[in-house]
Amino acid sequence: MYEGAVQDLIDELGRLPGVGPKSAQRIAFHVLAADPQDVARLATALTEVKARVQFCEICGNVAQEPQCRICRDPRRSPAAICVVEEPKDVVAIERTREFRGRYHVLGGAISPIAGIGPDDLRIRELMTRLADGTVTEVILATDPNVEGEATAAYLGRLLVPMGLTVSRLASGLPVGGDLEYADEVTLGRAFEGRRRLSA
Repeated sequence: MYEGAVQDLIDELGRLPGVGPKSAQRIAFHVLAADPQDVARLATALTEVKARVQFCEICGNVAQEPQCRICRDPRRSPAAICVVEEPKDVVAIERTREFRGRYHVLGGAISPIAGIGPDDLRIRELMTRLADGTVTEVILATDPNVEGEATAAYLGRLLVPMGLTVSRLASGLPVGGDLEYADEVTLGRAFEGRRRLSA
């Protein structure tokens, strides 16, 4: 235990996701040794992000205006919506340059253990977006874990009866991987998602 401000900093850093006690201590001592201007820039960036960044009123992505840049972009197709759990997932999909539609950020996934149900997510807002008939395709891009699968199954039950094209991102073997190291679930999904080759 350190005294005063140092321990307070370690405690606050330790509350960040993925930062354990040792990492928090290492970061705190890095901040102590850093140039005061670097620390001031970090403090300014933290205050600015809280003051200026909000969530897009349409899709729930992070934005500095009422609507994010993707929702404002007229070149994006309004007929396809990719449903993701968090804003960081939007960034991951955008890096592929494969999707030219719009997004809907749920703000998490259904997790009874964590006390998160469908009403805690932005599902109502998604249904409102789908009501006018503009959207014809919904891609469910939730994480391939228990919570993500439960969320995709729940959304599928809601969306398929609406006559929309509903798909789930394929999951399977990573490029450059070896079959012998793949677990049974991953290998099973790779078989389910296999594609027919044509000449």
